[in-house]
Amino acid sequence: MAESLSIPATASRSEQYSALVRSLEHLLEGEDCRVANLANVASALHMTFGWHWVGFYLLDEERDCLVLGPFQGPIACTRLYRGKGVCAAAWERAVTVHVPDVEAFPGHVACSSLSRSEVVVPIRVGNHVVGVLDVDSERLADFLPADVAGLEAVVEVISQRWIHWK
Repeated sequence: MAESLSIPATASRSEQYSALVRSLEHLLEGEDCRVANLANVASALHMTFGWHWVGFYLLDEERDCLVLGPFQGPIACTRLYRGKGVCAAAWERAVTVHVPDVEAFPGHVACSSLSRSEVVVPIRVGNHVVGVLDVDSERLADFLPADVAGLEAVVEVISQRWIHWK
């Protein structure tokens, strides 16, 4: 079945996120394939906001790193390791990391030289981080507090369903 999003471009960012979260709840309903669901979430965010890169890095416990998951945008780094970059910081601290200027972030991993600002939200199941949502923009300081809150709401939808997905 074809899916579509009805998110008005003229709405405020907060309103867009509210509409997106409602849409995602319906889109993900009844599907238990983790890869398919994460791919649709990445696509929905990319379509709605047009950011440079939107995607997921998933925990590879055996190698103690994050490995590239479903995404929208240019080719990305395949593995991200502890202590290096924004994604690792969000993973290790289990908190959202908002970086208005990636050049000012110590140890930033530049998967794309076009990325200028970034938000990374950890996906938590209980007290365990299982992955992160990573969003990059080509513009400095592109992410507003409404984006941080909205992306956290999107990740909450994912976290609530995670254990039911394969």
